[in-house]
Amino acid sequence: MEEITNATPPALERRARRRQSAVSVLKSKLKKSVTCSVPRVRSALTGFFPVVRWLPKYKLREYIWGDVMSGVIVGIILVPQAIAYCLLAGVGPIYGLYTSFYANIIYFLMGTSRHVSVGIFSLMSLMVGQVVYKEMFLAGFDLNEDSTASGPDVFNATLGTNLTAGKPHTVELMGLQCGKECYSISIAASLTFLVGVYQVLMAAFRLGFVSVYLSAPMLDGFATGASFTILTVQAKYLLGLKIPRHQGYGTVIVTWYNIFAHIHETNLCDLITSTISISVLVAGKEIQERYKDRLKIPLPTELIVVAGATLASHFGELNSNYGSSVSGHIPTGFSPPQVPSFSLMSRLILDAVPLALISFAFTVSLSEMFAKKNGYTVRPNQEMLAIGFCNIIPSFFHCFTTSAALAKTMVKDSTGCQTQISSLISALVVLLVLLFFAPFFYALQKCVLACIIIVSLRGALRKFRDVPARWRASRTDGIVWLVTMSATALLSAELGLVVGIFFSMFCIIFETQNPKVSVLGRAKDTDLYEDLDEYENLMAPPRVQVFRFQAPLYYANKDSFLKSLYKAVGVEPFLELTKRRKAEKKAKKMSSKMVVIGLGLVQKELAFHTLVLDCSAIPFMDSTGTAAFKGLVKEFKEIGVSVLLAHCNTSVIDALQRGQFFEKDDKTMSRLLFHTVHMAVLHANSASAAAESKSEDLV
Repeated sequence: MEEITNATPPALERRARRRQSAVSVLKSKLKKSVTCSVPRVRSALTGFFPVVRWLPKYKLREYIWGDVMSGVIVGIILVPQAIAYCLLAGVGPIYGLYTSFYANIIYFLMGTSRHVSVGIFSLMSLMVGQVVYKEMFLAGFDLNEDSTASGPDVFNATLGTNLTAGKPHTVELMGLQCGKECYSISIAASLTFLVGVYQVLMAAFRLGFVSVYLSAPMLDGFATGASFTILTVQAKYLLGLKIPRHQGYGTVIVTWYNIFAHIHETNLCDLITSTISISVLVAGKEIQERYKDRLKIPLPTELIVVAGATLASHFGELNSNYGSSVSGHIPTGFSPPQVPSFSLMSRLILDAVPLALISFAFTVSLSEMFAKKNGYTVRPNQEMLAIGFCNIIPSFFHCFTTSAALAKTMVKDSTGCQTQISSLISALVVLLVLLFFAPFFYALQKCVLACIIIVSLRGALRKFRDVPARWRASRTDGIVWLVTMSATALLSAELGLVVGIFFSMFCIIFETQNPKVSVLGRAKDTDLYEDLDEYENLMAPPRVQVFRFQAPLYYANKDSFLKSLYKAVGVEPFLELTKRRKAEKKAKKMSSKMVVIGLGLVQKELAFHTLVLDCSAIPFMDSTGTAAFKGLVKEFKEIGVSVLLAHCNTSVIDALQRGQFFEKDDKTMSRLLFHTVHMAVLHANSASAAAESKSEDLV
């Protein structure tokens, strides 16, 4: 039998917290920010350039071998990928090498992660390429890569002017006539400058929290959808088809349609080369994965394929004999720095936003992941600054947007990388190619570069195999992944990102609007209350209903809360009150019949006299939620049912106090609010027993 005693709540007193006014907080922050001292300047410089902190502590004998080894290996992998990803970005091969060189040096100076490899990334290259091709199309350029004679276009007056007998199309940019290659890298550089500015501004205003809206399933779906788009865009090179890149939405559908429409124009030389290259690359990857425990260093498969294909193309004269597309002239050395075109930036302001978000999100997530794995910490805000300057500064040296790259970061981690000295070594490897070996890649076929890109997508495309497991783990995450992936692949990368973000947020809102609700029962001889539908051997407390709502209570789900509560307890106060009033009127009309009056009195009795709301699963509530609670107390009181609250956190209590739920000066708090469900139930039973005893005395 339930023990009926007065439940005296423990003496828990809230701490008195004095909140400073907004003006005083602002004044203190301004005073702190403008204070200048030698230690503060030193701290600011070392914070901005973390290399100053860790380089003097560098353990040469312990770290140097791992850093040199990983730096050389990543550099060897980086060179063919830097050239290949330029196909995606729509710029000349030399600019991929520039980008890799500058990004590694700047991140070495400013990054806080010891393992992240920053540089060209397939997803960033795709998004840059979409913007580049769109602007080139609007400027009237022919988007067929082989539409111009081989050889470099101009970038500025120092490189000469590409006005061959064919008189290629040019546009005026910053007072100079700019050809196809010149205009493409100008667009990419201007876009990269804007991306960097956005990222630095986000760091300055502490907007790193924006990345929390990019959920892991959404990012995975975005990366997989973009990978499928990359595969589609590169497929024409495997067959040697001269198809201009589609502009606008539906790139995947339109491109595959064009490929099958021109399949009869397949270049057999490119097809054979692609088949051999993919076979070698995939075989190398499989061997690497199968024997990764025995192999101390990754196999340089890409470099072997590039070297072999270049030699075969050069000595077989595949370009002149079979019409195979080749990389063309790649100059040595560096081009003079050039200020990005501000006239182009006005058209690229919106295009730069998704690149800035994705570049930052991937960089920070990879930094934190490998920092946790290796037992150190990174500073997300500094990471945002670092990647921002990895875009701003290189944009003056004809580079395009960079980000952290997962594959190369994993290679660094697995080959003994200890610090960012490895990035410096990788930059030196790229520098050697820039100064001495770049022209040797002239005969390298574009289909080989496409093969390198496509094989590098294996990891992202394998995410399709994880869909069933993801669905079993969380249907919401599975749906977010599918929607984001589909939107990215079928519409565009930018729209896919927007759709993914908003759909993820919609799913969260939907979850809060349709949360799980429970009627609780008590475990025997304990003060534990749990869901009657989920657990056995529970007993509902006599004449007390205990209800739990497992979501925040706010304006969007207030109606859902009320409907689920009325359904769970089996009573809707307004309808019950209306029914009683009708019964009373009917009883008055038939006052001569005592049976009917008795029937009317019976209708006033409910199966419970108290409703306890377990608020332990309500993290917060707004004013609408407070109003809903006040309305419940009033409605149930009219039908003779008391409403008590249990297990409220301080955030909910504060919201109730602000809404005067406990009346003036919180005078009803001790009667309505309890620390545990069991205390509320004991109080309800004791109060009911006292009321019944009092009524009996009156009779």
